[in-house]
Amino acid sequence: MAILGSLIKGIIDFKDSLSVERNPIEEQKLVLNELLNTAKDTEFGLNYNFNKILKSEDIQKGFSATIPYFDYNKINDKWWSKLHDGRANVTWPGNPDYFAVSSGTTGKTSKKIPVTKEMLDSIKSAGVKQVTSLTNFDLPTDFFEKGILMLGSSTDLKKVDDHEEGEISGISASNIPFWFRGYYKPGEDIAKIDDWDKRVQKIAEEAKSWDIGAISGIPSWIELMLQKVIEYHNLNNIHEIWPNFQVYTSGGVAFGPYKKSFNALLGKSINVIDTYLASEGFIAFQSRPETDAMQLITDNGIYFEFVPFEPEYILEDGSLSNKAPSLTLEEVELNKDYVLIISTVAGAWRYLIGDTIEFIDIDRAEIKITGRTKFFLNTVGSQLSVNKLDDGILHLEEEFDIKISEYTLCANRIDDEFYHCWYLGTDSDIDEKQLAEVLDMYLKSANNNYKVARSKALKGVKVKTINPEVFYDWNNANKKKGGQVKMERVMGMEKFAEWELFVSEES
Repeated sequence: MAILGSLIKGIIDFKDSLSVERNPIEEQKLVLNELLNTAKDTEFGLNYNFNKILKSEDIQKGFSATIPYFDYNKINDKWWSKLHDGRANVTWPGNPDYFAVSSGTTGKTSKKIPVTKEMLDSIKSAGVKQVTSLTNFDLPTDFFEKGILMLGSSTDLKKVDDHEEGEISGISASNIPFWFRGYYKPGEDIAKIDDWDKRVQKIAEEAKSWDIGAISGIPSWIELMLQKVIEYHNLNNIHEIWPNFQVYTSGGVAFGPYKKSFNALLGKSINVIDTYLASEGFIAFQSRPETDAMQLITDNGIYFEFVPFEPEYILEDGSLSNKAPSLTLEEVELNKDYVLIISTVAGAWRYLIGDTIEFIDIDRAEIKITGRTKFFLNTVGSQLSVNKLDDGILHLEEEFDIKISEYTLCANRIDDEFYHCWYLGTDSDIDEKQLAEVLDMYLKSANNNYKVARSKALKGVKVKTINPEVFYDWNNANKKKGGQVKMERVMGMEKFAEWELFVSEES
C-alpha cells in the first residue's frame, strides 16, 4: 500500500471534513471590507476616501459609486508607474517584491503588474484549496505520491532595482512551499532555463526518470512538450513513459479547441481540470467532476464585480464605458456574459482583467470563461465572442474529422467590403472553400447577430489552412514562446497584415 499517499489523502480528507459550508456572497463582503481597511492610508485610498466608503450603509454600492474602472494603461499611468520611481504605499501598503510581466495577447509592450507578498500568499492558499478539492475526483491513493510537472515560464527572474520581474507562472514556481519541492517537476535547475526549446529538450531527456501523475500549463505549449517527449523516446503516446499520468490542469484558456489534438497524445483517458490563474491572481478552479465550470475563489483576497457584456458598454479598444453598470455576486444571472472586474491584495482596483465570463451555478459561484473583451468580434455587428468562435472550430473538427490546434481571424476589409478571414492550424488536407461554407453556416445557426450581419455588411467568410507550427513560430518571433502565452484569436487589421506577411514568408 502507498503509505505516504494514504497519509496525504487522509490529511486532505480530514481538512475537507472540517470545512464549513461556503457563502460566497458574504465572503465577498468580508473581502472588500478587508481590502479597503488595509489600503485606506495608501495614496489611492486617501485619494478616493476609503474611510468614507467604509462608513457607507452599503459598502459595495459606495465602492462602485466612488471609484472608476481601470484597465492596465489607466492604472499604470496614474498609479503603478510611481512604484518604479521608488514610491511606496501607492495602491497597496509598502512596495511589491515582484512584478508579473505580461504582454498579453493584444498589447505591443509588456505590462508590469505588481505582485505583493499578500498576493503570493493568496495564490498559495488557492493552490491548497485546489489540491484539497482533488478528493472529489476519486483518484487512487498512490496518485498523491506522484510528481507534478508544471510547465510555465522560466523561474530565472530578472532583478530590477528592489524587485524581481518575470511571468506569473515563473514567480509562483519560484515561491513554491518547501513541502511541495519533492513533488515538483521539472525541478529548480531545469525550470530556470530561459530558452523554452532548451527547457523542453531537457525535460524530454529526464522524462524517463520521473513518475508523473499530474501536469499543469497552457494547452498549446503542453501539447508541444508532450510531442517532444514522445518523439525523443520513440513512443506511441505519453502514457508509455508516464503510465500514472491522471490529471491535467489547464489554465487561462478554454480547453475545448485543444481537446482532440491533446487526446491524440494520450494512451488512456485522464481528468482535465480547468484553472484560472492570471497575472493578477488565482481567480478560480474546477472543484468537482460533475461540471467543467470553475469556482470563483471568493474568500481569498480578490473582490469581484461583473459588468453586463453589452456592445454599448465596450469601447473600441476593449475598455469599458464609464456608464457601464457593475453587479455584485448577489445580483448576477445565469447564462449571461459579464466583463470580469477585480480588486485585489496587490493593489488593483476595479480592474478590467480583459476576460468575459458566464455563471453556470450562482450558489456555488461557478463560472466559465467565455472570451476576451478585445477579442469580441463586432466590426460589422456580428457580435461573436470567443466561445462562439471556439464552438465553430469544434464543429469543423467534428464535421470533417480533423484536428485544428490553433486559429486566428480578422474582420478584414477587402475591396471596400468586409470578410471574416480565418487561419486554421491543421495538418489535414481539406478544401478551404468547403471549410468556409460549413463554418459560415454553423455561425449563422448559432448566432442571430452574425446571421443578420451576413445579410448586410459582412460579405463573406474566407478560410486558409496552414501548418500549426506557424502559430508557434509567430509567438516565438514576437518573443512570446511558452509560459502563459496565448495566441490572439481576433486581430485588428494592422496586426493581421503583419500576420499575413509572416505566414507568406514562412510558407
